[in-house]
Amino acid sequence: MDIQYASPSLSIAPIVLSVADSPTSASSAATDASAADWLAKLNDAQREAVEYGADDVAHPSGALLVIAGAGSGKTNTLAHRVANLVVKGVDPRRILLLTFSRRAALEMTRRVTRIAGAALGSRAALAQGLTWSGTFHSVGARLLREYADLIGLAPTFTINDREDSADLMNLVRHELGLSAKEKRFPSKSACFAIYSRVVNTGASLADVLNGAFPWCREWEADLRMLFAAYVDAKQKQSVLDYDDLLLYWSHMAAEPAIAADLSGRFDHVLVDEYQDTNRLQASILLALKPDGRGLTVVGDDAQSIYSFRGATVRNILDFPSHFDPPAKQVTLERNYRSTQPILEASNAVIGLASERYTKNLWTDKASAQRPHLVTVADDADQARYIVEQVLAAREAGMKLKSQAVLFRAAHHSATLEIELTRRNIPFVKFGGLKFLDSVHVKDVLAVLRWAENPRDRVAGFRVVQLLPGVGPATAARVLDDIATRADALASGGAPHAASNCTTHALAAFAPPARALEDWHPFVAMMASICGRQMPWPAEFEMVRRWYEPHLERNHEDASIRQADLVQMESIAGTYASRERFLTELTLDPPDATSDESGVPLIDEDYLILSTIHSAKGQEWRNVFVLNGVDGCIPSDLGTGSEEEIDEERRLLYVAMTRAKEDLHIVMPQRFYVHNQTQLGDRHVWASRTRFIPPHLLPLFDMHAWPPAPVVSAPTAAGLAAAAQAKIEIAAKLRKMWD
Repeated sequence: MDIQYASPSLSIAPIVLSVADSPTSASSAATDASAADWLAKLNDAQREAVEYGADDVAHPSGALLVIAGAGSGKTNTLAHRVANLVVKGVDPRRILLLTFSRRAALEMTRRVTRIAGAALGSRAALAQGLTWSGTFHSVGARLLREYADLIGLAPTFTINDREDSADLMNLVRHELGLSAKEKRFPSKSACFAIYSRVVNTGASLADVLNGAFPWCREWEADLRMLFAAYVDAKQKQSVLDYDDLLLYWSHMAAEPAIAADLSGRFDHVLVDEYQDTNRLQASILLALKPDGRGLTVVGDDAQSIYSFRGATVRNILDFPSHFDPPAKQVTLERNYRSTQPILEASNAVIGLASERYTKNLWTDKASAQRPHLVTVADDADQARYIVEQVLAAREAGMKLKSQAVLFRAAHHSATLEIELTRRNIPFVKFGGLKFLDSVHVKDVLAVLRWAENPRDRVAGFRVVQLLPGVGPATAARVLDDIATRADALASGGAPHAASNCTTHALAAFAPPARALEDWHPFVAMMASICGRQMPWPAEFEMVRRWYEPHLERNHEDASIRQADLVQMESIAGTYASRERFLTELTLDPPDATSDESGVPLIDEDYLILSTIHSAKGQEWRNVFVLNGVDGCIPSDLGTGSEEEIDEERRLLYVAMTRAKEDLHIVMPQRFYVHNQTQLGDRHVWASRTRFIPPHLLPLFDMHAWPPAPVVSAPTAAGLAAAAQAKIEIAAKLRKMWD
């Protein structure tokens, strides 16, 4: 059956640039010169990527793959390509730009606007900016709302973050009786991780269990039942999790009629960090542009390090072969970040990978300083070495913020953190607690989410229990009453009256005695925001003021947390609606400012500590890599297959290419262990990482720390004096017995 519908309209306000009067021939010539100037700033490979297929914008060329090595100006190249398309006449509203963070999307939009404006000069003809620039998940959420009626979704659906999704999984797990098994059933977080891996990789449940969760294999049948019930619960409550945003989008794009409409909305689709995409994201792109025309992907296979999130390096390695003729490939090899010795060592490390795109990074930043391979006795000496080197660099004029310590796993830095604290060196460790993980923020968002979608049981369960004297049993009765009323109204032909059900059920419910005083203000607040009796963002202020007494009752540091909520209220004012605010904040939250934070430091300078995964995309003048030994890099849990070993190799490569001037890879010789028998060994010995084999050692400066003490050779006069002293002592010893 054919599907007919109107193409949904755009909803985000565009960026408006100035529009000048019609140009003269002189100004036109000046613009051509200006365009030549801004393109002249690019190197040859960057310019080839920027200008590919831009001569005939009415007929986009085939797919383009840009292999962008570390520090090669990837973001600048992609921004120039988008700007060049706009300059050549492509409507910016028909460009889809997909990034992996909202911050990256905003930065890209700013760059494109600046570059295009400079290129066009006084003839600036951009009437609207990039209205379709964002993350896969945020763009997916927008499209799902616009096509909701066609794919069986309630337009008022809400989005659970990962913690809320795990909580819903836990509720279903409990209802099915899986938490009462004789043998310990996988935890809610493990269950959700398994579910997410299956969805994002497209692998079977059995394969995922065998490959990544072998200790859960005996529960395959129960997990399959749990996941089916979890999906059913989400659909009944009109909630989606992060994975659903891609899963629904991919199924929507698989429908030919909808896929044709989606594809027709965009002349060009450009994707950043393509090496970090998963199977679902790749399938979406191929459905949007099956012939590759107008499709550009940018990435670096050597920096594909997120397989634990479902990403696969196969997407970028196999990209050209999806099209006939194969995608055009441009490689960016000139590095603008690191010195040549650092690049030579990094190239050699990644050159041993079993499969990769051939590229050799180079730079004109010459240096005589090779990367350091430093051998230390143990973890404590490693910490002392790093502190001494950091302080020495600081005394030489290098800020602490310009230095970073990178590690494979978060617990690797424990000894170093103790030493930094002892030496009074401020530091920041990435990544920490997220804004949405803060209890008080989740409470307020739960109120808004429940008002937006009264069927959201997880949100309602949390909100009702904020009142004194209300526990899980009472909260469950309240939600059951609301669901019963909603089902009755729906069967009577009023499916959209769920918000009225909520307020009526709350008003009719008999609360516990302890909650009686707080119940009526609670019902009044819910009635106001469910009924949209005041405009957004005044609703947020109402919720915040209602929540403040409960915040003071439950948290000793209420004033600090209240500042978070005031800040959040100002953020809310930048969104056009409650729905947009909830969606964007869930998909890309800012960092927290209170939970688990210590006393603020007056010192504005601090050392950076980061996992390698969190450091990707960053750069520092001085970089230290902890535990450059087998068992840490590669992790002893990441050597089960050649694919896993190659990803561990890429992790080391990413860490090395963060350094601009100095790179230190530190190798402790032994690690102390606990829980040994009385006669057991108290430590294990470590060997240099296998990723730096003997034939690569000439690319490094090798030394041990602390250096051995220098012993001066004895002089002739000293030897003579020693001989005389020996004779005199011998005589005295004999004389003792005279």
